[in-house]
Amino acid sequence: MNNKHTYKFLMLLGFCLCFALGSSQNNKQKELETRRQELRREIQKINELRLENKSKEKSQLSLIEDFNYKINVLNNLIKVTNQQANLITREINSNQKQITKLRAELKQLKEDYAAMLVKSYKSKNQQSRIMFLLSSNDFKQAYKRLQYIKQYGDHQKQQGETIKGKTAELQNINANLLKQKEDKQKLITENKVTQKSLETERKQHEVLMKSIKNNINLYTSQINKRQREANRIDAEIDKIIKAAIAKSNKKAGKSSSSKTFALTPAGKALAKDFESNKGKLSWPVEKGIVKVRYGTQPHPINRSLTIKSNGVRIATEKNAKVRSIFNGEVIDVVRMKNVNPIVIIRHGNYITYYKNLSKVYVKEGDKVVTKQEIGEVYTNKINGETILSFSISKESNTQNPASWIYKMY
Repeated sequence: MNNKHTYKFLMLLGFCLCFALGSSQNNKQKELETRRQELRREIQKINELRLENKSKEKSQLSLIEDFNYKINVLNNLIKVTNQQANLITREINSNQKQITKLRAELKQLKEDYAAMLVKSYKSKNQQSRIMFLLSSNDFKQAYKRLQYIKQYGDHQKQQGETIKGKTAELQNINANLLKQKEDKQKLITENKVTQKSLETERKQHEVLMKSIKNNINLYTSQINKRQREANRIDAEIDKIIKAAIAKSNKKAGKSSSSKTFALTPAGKALAKDFESNKGKLSWPVEKGIVKVRYGTQPHPINRSLTIKSNGVRIATEKNAKVRSIFNGEVIDVVRMKNVNPIVIIRHGNYITYYKNLSKVYVKEGDKVVTKQEIGEVYTNKINGETILSFSISKESNTQNPASWIYKMY
């Protein structure tokens, strides 16, 4: 590869790298903006739910959950906004470097063009083009001189167009730079507002925590009672699932001691379809925010205590309808003493659970489809909270709903 080709290759490679980097930064900025808007909508939902329940007397435990959740969302919003501002700063720096480079190129182009015009003018004074052609020794030389005059003129025109293009490019980058600076300032201003909101929430949280610490034993007792109740419900559900697994194996003529469902071809296809939609499944309510997440976690009031959550607790609006997240079959509607109804739906060897319902629209054996309404979430008359407890499992093994439901962060 000669020097000319090497130079062209390096120029092309540099252009491709710059384009890829610019495209990557642009995609990242879009992702961050999407996430920022989602967090802002989530904060709006929190405020709407708070306003809806303002007249109700909430328990200290519920209030702490509310504060913790909003503080977490506000922190995430600040983090994402900072990432956006930092990315814009990098883009601004990159554009400023590009502007400096373009200005230098433009200056050199203009100098070359000016020198070319001077040379052309002098050439015209010393010898006219006609004389330049007529002084040729033969026709071949005259033809070459004619080509030279044409090429020189074309080159002048091309230089003029290049200068025009570089000038337009410089103006465009300058305009983008101003827009980026405005966008960055908006993000900074917005972050200051979010910071103030966060400080307010934290102060209220601290005041509430101080009052709670004076009666920590009472609250610890309430926490343990709530966990025991959750464990009792989970144990009952586990029995129902194991019985359903045994029933499916008995029907298929297999060992009843098996811990997995004996799936029919239709059941296998449904399970495969369910798996292929991981991360894209619909929410069990149309509007909601996750107040308690999946897994074992320290309790927000007493950090020495751990709470085990086999699913998520979703705060939603009053009279919210519960929807099946996927096609399936109702295998049970659980009604326990002092417990609101629970609907259990099977999707091949996957199970979804919808707890704390006030109304149930389906019965055991019913076939359901995605987003079909299966009931209504119970609203606590004392504190005004409307909370759906939702879980997913594969056989008896619980899954994190956030991994399955669309944008359940």
